[in-house]
Amino acid sequence: MGVRSAIRELFRRESAPVETGTPRRRMFEGARVNRLTSDWVTTGTSADAEIRASLAALRNRARQLVRDSDYARQALRAISQNVVGTGIGFQSQVKRQRGNRLDVAINDSIEGAWREWSRGKYCHCAGKLSFAEIQSLAIRSVAESGEVLIRMVKQSFGGSAVPLGLEVIEADLLDDTYNGIAPGSGNNVRMGVEIDRWQRPVAYWFLDKHPGDYQYPQATVTNAQNRTRVPADEIIHLFLMDRPMQTRGVSWFASAIKRLHHLAGYEEAEIVRARASSALMGFITSPEGELVGDDVYDGERVSTFEPGVWKYLQPGESVSVPSLDAPDGQFEPFLRSMLRAVSAGMGVSYENLSHDFSQTNYSSSRLSLLEEREHWRTLQRWLIENLNQRVFEQWLDLAVLSGVLNLPIYEVDPERYRKVRWMPRGWGWVDPQKEVAAYKEAIRCGFKTLGQVVGEQGGDLDELLAARKSELEKLEELGIAVDTDANVMQASGTIQPIVAPDALDMPSPESNSDTEDENG
Repeated sequence: MGVRSAIRELFRRESAPVETGTPRRRMFEGARVNRLTSDWVTTGTSADAEIRASLAALRNRARQLVRDSDYARQALRAISQNVVGTGIGFQSQVKRQRGNRLDVAINDSIEGAWREWSRGKYCHCAGKLSFAEIQSLAIRSVAESGEVLIRMVKQSFGGSAVPLGLEVIEADLLDDTYNGIAPGSGNNVRMGVEIDRWQRPVAYWFLDKHPGDYQYPQATVTNAQNRTRVPADEIIHLFLMDRPMQTRGVSWFASAIKRLHHLAGYEEAEIVRARASSALMGFITSPEGELVGDDVYDGERVSTFEPGVWKYLQPGESVSVPSLDAPDGQFEPFLRSMLRAVSAGMGVSYENLSHDFSQTNYSSSRLSLLEEREHWRTLQRWLIENLNQRVFEQWLDLAVLSGVLNLPIYEVDPERYRKVRWMPRGWGWVDPQKEVAAYKEAIRCGFKTLGQVVGEQGGDLDELLAARKSELEKLEELGIAVDTDANVMQASGTIQPIVAPDALDMPSPESNSDTEDENG
């Protein structure tokens, strides 16, 4: 059968009517199995089934990359700096019982007590990390290891007046090998997390000792690790849920791990090639062979390359040296391509990851930053809701119970005192002159408020206005005129003219009334 006959026969079979009782199966093209997709093997496993098989390997490989890869370390640094920075600010928003104004006295007392407790020797069980540093460590651990656990210990540390301390627990201590039915409760345990029938965590099963802390053995710990059950209301389990019914977190490096590993190997090969190419000088062959001297050994083989060295060969020996020159200009484009894929997987812009701004201009830089900042704001909101707010509510309860705060009718209406405004860090402008002018127009048109603009930069409008008032009063007291005060000088630096009311070309209220009387 010829090719044309085979094509006609195939077309006839495809267009033939379907026999009754044997309907043709319709499916998505991406689900078809043919010679091009036969190696694409997938299974319908649950999120926990996939995580259980990969959890420890992903976590350990991500940590190795952060230790050894400059780009992995920069990605982690960028996440921490943009989500937390120097810390997420705190402002109490308790209002008076009558009216809609803030209760300044109560808010000041709450903010002062919180500021005192947030110091490292009080808020951290080990006395090493301030609350801002705990936030930074938490987001770094979630990105690197996929999750982190923070235990709220109702105990005073370092002489704190509020009996609360935070213990930061690495994910390795949550026993991912413990699966089955919990004794006593009958709840299901998945990778160390005890859950009820609604998938709500009931308790966490921690190892008494870090499984990798083998260099520092403890006499009380045997080879068989002991577990401790901690109720879920004491634990803040931070991880991003990618799929429903997911129990444990996955490293954010998961999709970029293989690429970063290959990139490190490629860079090392390029460095070795460049060193070998620049170190090799040449070979000399003589009919008599190499003369034996004090520093020459008989039978010496050419095994290493050294800069500026000429090697002698034995009679009859020859060396074939491969070309070590790589095609010019291939390394940098390949590196950029790989890093763009890594940045997409990590949620970090290419410019932020590589510190390479040679391929960008103002428009592309601004678009990249705006896109990235929306991602940072999402993570900021997630961290605030799951860490900051939970810790604050627990701290507030204990601060009232211990007598540190005297809040009227707190037992009846605690929600009134839990109104908080968290102020995450903001970002500067790409082009300050253009963007400040745009913000000014947005405020004048009513599209934005002063508070929104200040908040987007990570500031607090109340603090700004108070500082501004104090600044203007001090300038007036000293008799100093600056062009930042619109009441004194114009933007060009010239003194504002003082216009008397009678100099305005407008009729006065008295003249208006007289005119109306005259007109009857």
